[in-house]
Amino acid sequence: MTANQQLELGFNGTSRRIYGRRRENRVERAQWWFARMRAVVAGAVAWPPADGSGSEQIAFPGLHREVRL
Repeated sequence: MTANQQLELGFNGTSRRIYGRRRENRVERAQWWFARMRAVVAGAVAWPPADGSGSEQIAFPGLHREVRL
């Protein structure tokens, strides 16, 4: 091994030189994840819309603050 090479070790003395398989695993994991997310969205409960009385912003008289630099 020369000084410019990197040593890669795996578990149980196996090397990690299976580059094509790693990409396949990533694709499989991504496909599994998106399938799960589609199932979650498909099984979501459709809530009725709120009554429209959202929060109201009010101002109290006499409590104006100014920032002076």
